[in-house]
Amino acid sequence: MVVVGLWYEQASVKDEERSLVKGENCQILENPEYPLLSKDGDVIIGAIFSMHDGTQMESLTYTEKPQPLICIGFNLSEFRFAQTMIFAIDEINRSNSLLPNISIGYRIYDNCLSRLLSMKAAMALINGVEIKADGDCSGQAVVQVIIGESESSPTIALTRTTGPFKIPVVSHAATCECLSGRKEYPSFFRTIASDYYQSRALVYLVKQFGWSWVGAVNSDNDYGNNGMAIFLNAAKEEGICVEYSEKFDRSDTAKIIKVADVIRKGTAKVIVIFLAHFDMKVLISQLSLKNVTGYQLIGVEGWITAVNLITPESYNILPGSIGFALGKLKIGGFANYAANEFWHSAIPCLQTEENFTQTKNNCSKYKDIFQFQNYNKDISELRCGNNLYNAVYAVAHSLHSLLKCKENQSCEKDKIIQPWQVVESLKRVNFTSKLGDRVWFDSTGATAANYDVVNWQRGPSGQVEFKVVGYYDASLPSGQQFVLNPENIVWAGEKREKPRSVCSESCPPGTRKAAQKGRPVCCYDCIPCAEGAISNETDSNNCEQCPGEFWSNAERDKCVLKVIEFLSFTEVMGIVLVVFSLVGAALTVLVAILFLIEKDTPIVKANNSELSFLLLFSLTLCFLCSLTFIGRPSQWSCMLRHTAFGITFVLCISCVLGKTVVVLMAFRATLPGSNVMKWFGPPQQRLSVLVFTLIQVLICVLWLIVSPPFPYKNMNYYKEKIILECNLGSAIGFWAVLGYIGVLAFLCFVLAFLARNLPDNFNEAKFITFSILIFCAVWITFIPAYVSSPGKFTVAVEIFAILASSFALLFCIFTPKCYIILFKPELNTKKNMMVKLASKSL
Repeated sequence: MVVVGLWYEQASVKDEERSLVKGENCQILENPEYPLLSKDGDVIIGAIFSMHDGTQMESLTYTEKPQPLICIGFNLSEFRFAQTMIFAIDEINRSNSLLPNISIGYRIYDNCLSRLLSMKAAMALINGVEIKADGDCSGQAVVQVIIGESESSPTIALTRTTGPFKIPVVSHAATCECLSGRKEYPSFFRTIASDYYQSRALVYLVKQFGWSWVGAVNSDNDYGNNGMAIFLNAAKEEGICVEYSEKFDRSDTAKIIKVADVIRKGTAKVIVIFLAHFDMKVLISQLSLKNVTGYQLIGVEGWITAVNLITPESYNILPGSIGFALGKLKIGGFANYAANEFWHSAIPCLQTEENFTQTKNNCSKYKDIFQFQNYNKDISELRCGNNLYNAVYAVAHSLHSLLKCKENQSCEKDKIIQPWQVVESLKRVNFTSKLGDRVWFDSTGATAANYDVVNWQRGPSGQVEFKVVGYYDASLPSGQQFVLNPENIVWAGEKREKPRSVCSESCPPGTRKAAQKGRPVCCYDCIPCAEGAISNETDSNNCEQCPGEFWSNAERDKCVLKVIEFLSFTEVMGIVLVVFSLVGAALTVLVAILFLIEKDTPIVKANNSELSFLLLFSLTLCFLCSLTFIGRPSQWSCMLRHTAFGITFVLCISCVLGKTVVVLMAFRATLPGSNVMKWFGPPQQRLSVLVFTLIQVLICVLWLIVSPPFPYKNMNYYKEKIILECNLGSAIGFWAVLGYIGVLAFLCFVLAFLARNLPDNFNEAKFITFSILIFCAVWITFIPAYVSSPGKFTVAVEIFAILASSFALLFCIFTPKCYIILFKPELNTKKNMMVKLASKSL
């Protein structure tokens, strides 16, 4: 404050000149606004900076005129901006190539971070006055351009004030995207990019590190609100969720406390902070009071490299912070210039900075500014200084063009320049500055976005450093704009491990995300994929259904071929059925051998040995045909199994039917005068069997011609496996084959039932009756079992029916005869056969 007070004392008029002055031609109002720093020139450039960072006002009594605002809190960075502007103007005034023979003057005002003083300064720049010695007054020439301010909100107010007068405003630090509207701000320019790029770059930064759950805090002003709005929209587009979005005004203490509590209670470990460094300072103070530490802060150029934030109370909060910053100050010779000017102007008793220690006792009245003895130590962190330097040169180039200056010659010094002309000339400015920067203004009046990505780290000596760990350049092609070196980053809490900040942990492959009701999309539950669906990526939103012949594995992260199921020879059930089939065939062959050996015995002859052998042959085929149902279905096996089954069973039932008819005929033949046997002798028996069998053969041939059975992959019954089965082709053909067998079996049962009480010696009708009864029972129960059995069990049921009915015929018809042949040979005589017949006749 003392420093600026000294500058003010040197630059302002005497107090007595501030009283109400009356001249012949005009009247000057009391206490007009005077510049803090000024210099005359052929062309005047105005500027407004916040060289104090606050004001205080005595309480209003409403009984006397309010006292002027008192500026407090010296802002070293803003004072350096003023020096940067003066340095650039001095360079230009010494140049023979830029504005030769034209001197640039300046009027620099201090708004003390007050909107009221900012507006007063703006009006003073527009309507300045000069008091002449003769008491007359005349209007001061309007400034051709105004440089400033360093924040967006006061810059908006300044631009709206100067807009009607077409006075251009060139800002070095106002980044609000709202200033890009040329219709509303046609005379505004800036040598810094709009926050549109920085806000979107923040989203890229957050996404690059895999953070999907963040908090957001911004200044409650044009700068913070517009910047955060762009960030929030871009974050939503990229799938980044914001747990909370808080804003505050630096003067609202209650709101600042609330913001600190929200951060402390929140679950997000990453916080995007869109604040000016003044606001960041008060937030850090509150976070420090509440001991809110360990959060990864993501910052903007407004505060990320602010040296005045490096304080003991911020040490546990800011280290590890990452954000976007402008490039370091690179104005050659400025550091020495600023330091020498500072000390010579502020402390006249000092000649040089080097003899500061030896002479400070003689300068005791300046003890308030001893804290600035290392004034030029961190001057490279004056990152907006490059922009301010370029802004002054941009104005100079526009004036150079308007005055039609020629290098090493002269300009049209007497030409009157109107502010609107400067506006139009600035639009055409395009040059490369001494700093190596290309300076030009796009259609919104801004320059291209170019940021360093900096990280707060502790240096070797323990001091805080802003280490560059990447960059963002919007002028580069897409895909090359953003570059990071994560291995060089120190994270929050000075850790080397990147923090995690998610609402919900990632869903592993095999699961999908299911949104939690009423919460952001980043908050979800991990739901396992349904059967038959997979997700093979982390954080899948949906599970993909496996294609037809594939099914999900147990982990639900891969589609695998479905298990193909059929009744095979290698499984237990298949082996058991094969064994029973072979045993049945073997027993049938043994009975046939036994009957062949005993073919001349009465019991074999009495029961029509020819039909018995044919029946045994057909039973053997019945047992063996069950084998065609086992194994992998093929085109031939599917056609063979059903036709073989149908024909062999008809042959079998035809033989049984023939034996039943023979029994009936034989009984009728014993009656007096009966000659019925001549109508059903062996030729007729063979013919009947042949006819019945040929009918079934014809049915099977028609079935195979019209729509034969074929192998079919049934994927409808089981979702997780494929049933390889034989499709019937024509269901009518299948049921015709089965129905024909049923008709013959029923006819045989009726005839056998009628002959069941005939004499035992010649009669096997009761055994046939019992066997056919079992046969019919098996096949009647087969129908519902066949229809309802799944997969390979359908085939097993059919095989079981074949084997059961075959064993029933074998055992019921041939077991009694075999028993007599093997164990009761004494009963196997013709006499024994005739005894019961005679008793029956009597």
